Amino acid sequence: MKWHEFLKKAGNLPVINVEVLLAGVADTRPVKVQISRWVKSGKLIQVKRGIYLLSKDYRKKDVFEPYLASILMSPSYISLEKALEYHGLIPESVPVYTSVTTKRPAKYVTKAGMFSYRCVKKPLFWGYGSVSVDRQTAFVAFPEKALLDLFYLNGMNISPAYLKELRLQNTEKIDTARFLAFAKRFKSRGIMTAAKRVVKYITKEAENQKTL
Repeated sequence: MKWHEFLKKAGNLPVINVEVLLAGVADTRPVKVQISRWVKSGKLIQVKRGIYLLSKDYRKKDVFEPYLASILMSPSYISLEKALEYHGLIPESVPVYTSVTTKRPAKYVTKAGMFSYRCVKKPLFWGYGSVSVDRQTAFVAFPEKALLDLFYLNGMNISPAYLKELRLQNTEKIDTARFLAFAKRFKSRGIMTAAKRVVKYITKEAENQKTL
């Protein structure tokens, strides 16, 4: 397969899955050898075995990183600090795309970004919605679940000092009733206590804003 033929097939794909692209091809070995050469020449970027991106010189659309995260590990959804950033709940830009999965923990350091995967049991794999950018669909935790995943997976002591350090903002986006309902589903006294402290903190911050 020549490069221009490959571009005809893959030019409009933000993320290239070689197995899908070559479905129906009797002998894929010559193409895979050529793909390896294109990676060495810089025309393709390998992010995982069988998963590639076109270099910026040939790319027709930018990659939506949460979409790439969902392809690197499925099932998964963006959560923890990265989801909090996505919802505007923290001011910092978070460099690592952290996702929650039911599979083994993993980490990918690629030219497209850093992707980390934290494991939860299936009963805790919920609380997310789909988001689409340029026809690239990914899954991102709701604000309430992103916070709870953060507390649960990092085993933190949720003190007022920690919440101030987290620098939560736009807390009106957190539905406190749903937050407490979500916390109850964890069936953990520690998570429930943490959730109540967060609600108390949010309420106090809202009252302080009113007095300004």
